Amino acid sequence: MKLRKVNAWLLTMAMTASVLGGTMTVAAADGDTVELTFYNADGQEDPWSDPVAEALTEATGVKLKTDYPVSSDDQKIALMIAEQNYPDMIFAKGDAGSLIEAGALIDMTDLIEEYGPNIKKMYGDEFDKLKYSKDDESIYQLSSYAIGGTLYKSSGTAQIQWAALKENDYKLPETLDEFETMIKDYLAAHPTTEDGMDTIGITLSAADWHWMITLGNPAGYIADGAPDNGQWLIDDEYNAMYKFKSEKEREYFKWLNRMYNEGILDAEFATQTHEDYIAKIASGRVVALFDTDWDYADGEKVLKADGKLDKTYAALPLTMDADTKCPSLMYQGLITGYGVGITTACEDPVAAIKFLDYICSDEGQVLVNWGIEDVNYFVDEDGKRYRTQEEIDEANSNKDYSKQTGVGFHSYPFPTYGSGEVDETGSTYTTTSKESVMAEYDEEQKAACEAWGVDLLVDVFPQADEFEVPEYSAVWAYTKPAEFDEIGNILDEIAWSQLITCVIGSEEDFDSNYDAMLEELESAGAADAEEMLTEIVKERVAIVEE
Repeated sequence: MKLRKVNAWLLTMAMTASVLGGTMTVAAADGDTVELTFYNADGQEDPWSDPVAEALTEATGVKLKTDYPVSSDDQKIALMIAEQNYPDMIFAKGDAGSLIEAGALIDMTDLIEEYGPNIKKMYGDEFDKLKYSKDDESIYQLSSYAIGGTLYKSSGTAQIQWAALKENDYKLPETLDEFETMIKDYLAAHPTTEDGMDTIGITLSAADWHWMITLGNPAGYIADGAPDNGQWLIDDEYNAMYKFKSEKEREYFKWLNRMYNEGILDAEFATQTHEDYIAKIASGRVVALFDTDWDYADGEKVLKADGKLDKTYAALPLTMDADTKCPSLMYQGLITGYGVGITTACEDPVAAIKFLDYICSDEGQVLVNWGIEDVNYFVDEDGKRYRTQEEIDEANSNKDYSKQTGVGFHSYPFPTYGSGEVDETGSTYTTTSKESVMAEYDEEQKAACEAWGVDLLVDVFPQADEFEVPEYSAVWAYTKPAEFDEIGNILDEIAWSQLITCVIGSEEDFDSNYDAMLEELESAGAADAEEMLTEIVKERVAIVEE
């Protein structure tokens, strides 16, 4: 079905129905608007006044009044539970388990059955993964992460400046040893930058929670070839292990310890602020990173603005050895545990579920991802959506584009299709497609594609179809009992401190330092946490296998 122009649709929506795959979405016929309160734990100020928000209200009769955290240590959800004072809908991130234990979220199963045909269509074969547990098959949340799709871009497991990669004739390092050689060769040839600053081989951001992103996560990817399950490894029998107990990860940290003692790893990696870390990246001094693109993007923006494209970063499918496969493009299945739920305080749960169902509809997905037809996007003679170059440039250069237009501003944390998934017109639900990614490549990225003989930079990675989709989803997002979280938090505090001690200690002391960390982890209850998580994962698998 070719979507009608949104402008015309807005004028008639209150009186007519739009047929969406055999179902109907109708705004309030009498023109009344239902205001629902919504707490977004990952959000920001949202006056609900942008064009997309207004179109959502016209289509559903619902207006959201959004609340959000004001600081990183915000305790609003704990306060909600203590006072039993909840908004109508909520995205609680990792605190959903506390809300469920407090009885604050309703089971949406019957509402979805009666009012959620688009929800069921969107989740398809993965719908059962929304169920909470084998013993409690309630659906308390709709996942806030993409369903299906294709990764057309990835920051890989490590990153290196294009300048260094070009001096290696674009040959990708396949092992840590090759990566080390490439960095050292570049440092020897370029001990200082053009500005006279000392070149840094590798830096990390490990003085705060970013340690998980730059110190913890890469160890699992590079050493074990493991997908992102937070601090945990899950074997083929669904047994969980706190990942820093892995012998291969021990070997990875021993390598990092040697890099520190040889002066390749920045001496300030454990004490510098994240702002200092980004400033070093922005200066062009840092040859290599172990990070993810959203975390170092601000530094790259400065480099691009300064015309230093060769100092931006090539994403690498790096692993410790040739026998380990980079898991960056692996689809782990639907991520559950982080999602939007309806609370027991909501006086109109039907309006709430209808709103969520509209978001999941084809028309709703186009609206939140593409914006307003003939304004933010156009439809060609074949019925395919496209954006003008002017719109693309505005979206890429204006930091307030999303907030001003509403395009993409209301897609997360609500359900969404993954990149590359297409509707009946053959257009992608999101604005990200293979063609759009290729069109945005800069001269360094285009040169690499030409050198590698590929269309996309990720074509040199192990592809998604080389991996089996696990029966369980990313365990870091699972809602878990408070007892588990208490132990897990202690384990993470120990690992954060002791891994840094292992890396900055002498090479002679590494093994004794690492053994001391393992002993401390066991004393803190690592085995108990592993047993609990193993049971949780097996229960999740049992739901899918029923």
